[in-house]
Formats: sequence, C-alpha cells, structure tokens
Amino acid sequence: MEFFRIKGTLPIMKYALWFNVISFVTFAIAVGALAYKGLNFGIDFKGGTVAELRFAKPAEIDKVRVAVESLKTGEAFVQNFGTAQDVLVRLPIVQNVSNAQTSENLFAAICGPSRPKNEAKTSCGEGAEKVELKRVEFVGPQVGKELFESGALALLLVIAGIMAYLAVRFEWRFAVAAIIANVHDVIIILGLFAIFGWEFNLPVLAACLAVLGYSVNESVVIADRVRENFRKMRKASVDEVIDNAITSTMSRTIITHGSTQIMVLGMLLFGGETLHYFALALTIGICFGIYSSVLVMAPLVRWLGVSRENLVKPEGAPKDPLEAEKILP
Repeated sequence: MEFFRIKGTLPIMKYALWFNVISFVTFAIAVGALAYKGLNFGIDFKGGTVAELRFAKPAEIDKVRVAVESLKTGEAFVQNFGTAQDVLVRLPIVQNVSNAQTSENLFAAICGPSRPKNEAKTSCGEGAEKVELKRVEFVGPQVGKELFESGALALLLVIAGIMAYLAVRFEWRFAVAAIIANVHDVIIILGLFAIFGWEFNLPVLAACLAVLGYSVNESVVIADRVRENFRKMRKASVDEVIDNAITSTMSRTIITHGSTQIMVLGMLLFGGETLHYFALALTIGICFGIYSSVLVMAPLVRWLGVSRENLVKPEGAPKDPLEAEKILP
C-alpha cells in the first residue's frame, strides 16, 4: 500500500554529512543538558507517599488537586484510579515530616471542614459527600534507586538484544549503525526532558523502551531493502543502492509512523495527566525515529564500509559449508 510513489531516487547520501552534523549537534546538546541539569525524577524514583481515596460520588479532580496543592509539598499528582470515584494521589518526600503525618495532612485537606468520622481518620463526610482513605503507601528513596537501576539494566539488555538480532540477520555494520541511531533517539528524549524539566517516571521509561523497539523496526525495513537492492542493482554504487532503499520505503514510513502518531496524539491530548508524559516521550521518539533510521543509520552503514560482498554471496559460491569442503583439493 502506498499513498504516493516517488519518481526517480532522492539523492539522500549526497547530503549525509550535513544530516549527521545536525544529529551530532542535537546529541551533544541533549548530553550536555543531562550532565548539567539532570533528569527531574518523579516519585517512582525519588520516593514519596501514595494515597488512594474513595469518593461516594464521581470525584471532582480539580477540587482535589487544589486541596493537595494547598499542602505545599512540591510537585504532586492527582489522577483517577480505576473508576470515577477512586482517586490516586502521589506526594513527594517532605523533609522532617513523617509518612503518617503526610497522610493525615492530605486527608485533612481533602475533607475540609468535615472532620474524619472515626478514630483511625480514614473516612469523613456523610452520604454523597463521604470520602474514604482506602490505603496509604510509602515509597522510600532506596526503592526508587532500585527501580532506576533496573530500568537502566533493561535499556542495556534491549540494546544488546537488538544488536545481536541485526548482526545475525544482516551484518555487524548494520547492528552498530542501527544501535547508534536508536540510542540517539533515546538520548534526545532524555535531553528534552532534562532541558524542560519534565517529570521522568516509570511510564516515560517504558516509552523509551518502546521507542527503541519501534525505531529498530524502521531500521530493519531499510536494511532489508538495502540487501535486496544489492542483489538486484548489480551495477549501482553503494550510495545509489542506499538512496533507492530509502526512497522506495518512504511511503511505507509515512503510513506507519503517521498512523502510530495519530493514536499517540490521542493519548497526548485526551489521556490526562496520567498518560501525558508517556505520550509526549513517544511523540518525540516517533519523530526522531524517522529521522535517525533514515538519515543517521543509513549514512553510518555506508561510512562503516558496507558493500555487496558483505550481504550477497558471489555467484557460484557454495551455500553449504560441507559443499565447500568437497570442492577443496
């Protein structure tokens, strides 16, 4: 399926140096932002208090958010949890304030003039105004540190798996080029989160892992077309082979990434605070994924010295190693 067909071949490799200079500059800016400002880790990594509230009627999230902000604990998050009556509140660690005191202050702010009904201070209000404190959990800094380390390990394992897959399916040059391009996408995401101070939490980490897998799909499509072109375009140069591979897959790229971005845009606009940064990270990853797969991975493959001999066996060469032994003197 194609929306359009480009006549001829776009001379992309002719401007490969400029594209890679742009990539290097953006990569350096992202790394500098990470080194200078660092990431704004969320409660998932820094630790804090998580409270689940049950309202007798659908909760008014805006009023709950105002009550939570009155505690002046810093960056706090309020979101529906499961149903319209259930609300999840996440508060950061407050110095010199215990977890129990934080939960009491939170529940008092939510209840307002109506005081808790029972000694345990887990419910307040009457009838349709009743509010219950279902559970309170505390996430310590040590747990957050372990989550961060596990997430970083997951990223490394994904990278290693992608490199092994590409090296086996194609050739080591494609593995190196693709992983540089895909890590470039993740670093750009992290750099933008550092520059603008957006919260980095577990959903964002999941988005980074998703972007790695999503970007490598585009790299595989282009690499597969390059290998196919080496078989068909016998007299073409390496640049012509790569240019033709990129041009012939451009319509497919627009369809795939465009349809995916439509779904992600829906989460970004209508998913609420819960999915906002997750969808934002995916949006950045999808946009830069197109750029890196086409304009970073392909030039790197060329500069690493890929040739027809790397991907296509010479005519008459035995396919089975046992056959090669038979023809030896």
